[in-house]
Amino acid sequence: MFVDSHCHLCFGDLEARCNEVLSHARKVNVGRFVAVATSRGEFAKVRALASAEPDVFCTIGIHPEEAEKPGEIIKAEELASIATSDPKIVGIGETGLDYYYDERPRDAQERNFREHIRACIASELPLVIHTRSAEADTLRILQEEIKGNEGKLTGVFHCYSSNRELAEAGLAMGFFFSFSGILTFKKAENVREIAQIVPLDKVLIETDSPYLAPEPYRGRPCEPAYVVHTAARLAAVKGVDVATIERATTENFFRLFKKAS
Repeated sequence: MFVDSHCHLCFGDLEARCNEVLSHARKVNVGRFVAVATSRGEFAKVRALASAEPDVFCTIGIHPEEAEKPGEIIKAEELASIATSDPKIVGIGETGLDYYYDERPRDAQERNFREHIRACIASELPLVIHTRSAEADTLRILQEEIKGNEGKLTGVFHCYSSNRELAEAGLAMGFFFSFSGILTFKKAENVREIAQIVPLDKVLIETDSPYLAPEPYRGRPCEPAYVVHTAARLAAVKGVDVATIERATTENFFRLFKKAS
């Protein structure tokens, strides 16, 4: 069984075709899905979907690109309370920092990121991290929040495409790393280099649907069934067979997202 550890099943066309999309994925042996919320408005949607589908779980969080919007600053106490009240909520996020569009205010992103980290420490749930063009600040904030809470925070850098320094620091802190369809892109040699150094017991796979469809579907809307193509490319990068990647990434998923088991 494969796991799509990060997908946005309540976005646009995927939401409209959700039954079809899940059926397609199940036919290619994708047996678990994590529907990720990126704003308050999506909390109820992902929870309802996870409640309706036995093999779908969810996370709740505020994406950094949403953090500046009215009503999207959230406190750790509220996040932890919601997350621990529902057995299908298996993590908190996605959250983090995104400086790609430099005009976006950074203070709201940092405040929300810290609140999400604190919610994870309080609830003992894993953190789902989004980081883009913000490696130094992502690492700094994680280190500051972990200080005094050593051993109390775990999580995953989702859709990893950042530098080696952050990857090595994240591994030292015990984090997992998830690879998406980017791994298959012709010009993504830097991502494949990171995938080579992440140990098998720390890797996950995802689609980040409806984004980042892997080869041979690049340019089309992504969906969870395509995670098998990322698994195949990860196997080639690691020099192992696909069955090894299937087994390792699924075992890692259950080790990280303990409520999903």
